[in-house]
Amino acid sequence: MSARFEELDWRETPIGLISLRRRWDRSLERDVHEIKLDEEFLMSSLFTVAEVELARLGLAASSAAELDVVVGGLGLGYTARAALEDPRVRSLRVVESLDEVIEWHHRGLLPLGAELTSDPRTRLVHGDFFAMADSETGFDTGTSRRRFHAVLLDIDHSPTHVLDPSHAWLYEVEGLRRLAGHLEPGGVFALWSDDPPREEFTAALSEVFDTVRAHVVTFDNPYTGGESGNTVYTAVLEHPGWSVGESTEPPPG
Repeated sequence: MSARFEELDWRETPIGLISLRRRWDRSLERDVHEIKLDEEFLMSSLFTVAEVELARLGLAASSAAELDVVVGGLGLGYTARAALEDPRVRSLRVVESLDEVIEWHHRGLLPLGAELTSDPRTRLVHGDFFAMADSETGFDTGTSRRRFHAVLLDIDHSPTHVLDPSHAWLYEVEGLRRLAGHLEPGGVFALWSDDPPREEFTAALSEVFDTVRAHVVTFDNPYTGGESGNTVYTAVLEHPGWSVGESTEPPPG
């Protein structure tokens, strides 16, 4: 059994104090890893079902034989590991804005760190996912205008509850169109949300993508004794996306 509570690391960052802690949950008889931003919980290893489903549902929506995948937000690593379990994945880029979180995985402070950092398909990238989505270079600074088969995003709490106001543009039609410019034809954008499905966001996705679904993912909550739920949106782009800097008018025909 581990110590009842241990703060593994904490750092001051531009967005606040980020901390990693491990505690022993006596009722569940297991270690729980948690990441907090100031006094707000960002993620917990108790609740990872929807993070796994983000990868599973997102990649299941793709018909590609091989997959180059981007994950926005590393966190505890559950979405990244679930993506690697799909044998079609040949490359995985995980974009994380907090270098401290990447360091925790490399140092083995998180349970999945060694597994993720040792997989040759994986690259943990320190960067701003939103700035990359808005740039011509995109998510691979080494290859201009590289397109991907899937982008899986889990950074904000929901399209309307963002961690930073500068993220809000991505969840509007123009922002979604810019992100789609980094996808291959048939590419998938999948998003985790802590809120129930929102009709207005589904409508925005449908302005850009051809097939849109909102999946409600439920899981047992040991603290309430009932079920909790998250939403995973999946959106498939059948036509070529527009690159950043190009006209956003749909191509003729």
